[in-house]
Amino acid sequence: MAGATLAMALNQGSNQSLRIAVIEPYQPDHQAHPGFDARSIALSYGTVAILKHFQLWSLIDDHATPITHIHVSDRGHAGMTDFYAEKEGLEAMGYVVELAEVGRRFSQHLSQQHHIELFCPYSVKHIERRTDSATVTLSSNDGESVQLETKLIVAADGAESVSCQSVGLTQQSFDFNQTAIIANVVTSELHQGRAFERFTATGPLALLPMSQGRSSLVWCLPPEEAQRILNLSQAEFLGELQQAFGWRLGQFTKVGSIASYPLLLRHRERISSHRFAAVGNAAQTLHPIAGQGFNLGIRDIATLVDSLLVNTKDVGDYANLIRFQTQREQDRLTTIAMTSALVQIFSNDLFAFRVGRNMGLGVLDTFPLLKSPLFNRALGVVNR
Repeated sequence: MAGATLAMALNQGSNQSLRIAVIEPYQPDHQAHPGFDARSIALSYGTVAILKHFQLWSLIDDHATPITHIHVSDRGHAGMTDFYAEKEGLEAMGYVVELAEVGRRFSQHLSQQHHIELFCPYSVKHIERRTDSATVTLSSNDGESVQLETKLIVAADGAESVSCQSVGLTQQSFDFNQTAIIANVVTSELHQGRAFERFTATGPLALLPMSQGRSSLVWCLPPEEAQRILNLSQAEFLGELQQAFGWRLGQFTKVGSIASYPLLLRHRERISSHRFAAVGNAAQTLHPIAGQGFNLGIRDIATLVDSLLVNTKDVGDYANLIRFQTQREQDRLTTIAMTSALVQIFSNDLFAFRVGRNMGLGVLDTFPLLKSPLFNRALGVVNR
């Protein structure tokens, strides 16, 4: 999703003055495409503004479900707080989209752009960088080899980015010792645009509003507990979920297919190198506790486009890439630190942490002005 967004944003921002190649090892309509899987994600207010700026929001706006109310609570304790779009003069604080549908629409739009050439299914086999250009060697599934000469390579190939590894952009990793369980669920009460972040003794549980009255579940648990939950029958799963979440949406009546993945913080201190840049999950992968990962990646993309358009005759110019690296540093550091701190505070059942976070939620609810910095970052309204 990061790569497709970048290609279309750069094409639009440059008034189609650049030749762009998108290298993609998976067929666009392939159900197992890891970039457009069955998950749903929340696009923040700031992300939507960026997509509108690059004329991409109109591709997916009729598919997006608005988030008008966010309720944050700590299971078994009094601390809670609420955020309302209406009180802030907004139609929505964000929107929820299904990645598979976004992938279908973005792929179709990509195929219609005359200045974007899609190499699919091809994989990057070798990168060679010289002073004024770089060469990328590609290989197709049937062994055909293609060489592309370019001024700039951008890695958007995920957390295990082969491209970043090949140019020596090292990655730091931290295991949160949690597994995310992902599923779509149906409740007896309509969500009415409400999103929920519920902190439990074993980890955070989030519900995002979706189309057709469904909610998207992200349930973070220790690996052993997650495996136990995954082995339950559907009825048993719904019962455990009901106990963990409570009854704010009535009874959980149905759950769709269930998936899971381990939660790790991965980030690269440097996201640029000679004739090379990294965006999206190739730059950083965050815990989903505050829904910041993809939205942070979109800000990477917007800043990279802005930086490259300063000198479109040589987009891979050193000054362009240093500008990108420098401008992204503070936002990346702050978002990574905030997300990691929230995991530690709200996934810990020690008495001191329980008291502290409940006092914090209570203070936020009593003194609305204190919500502003947190609210703005949740909205994605931050300097980039």
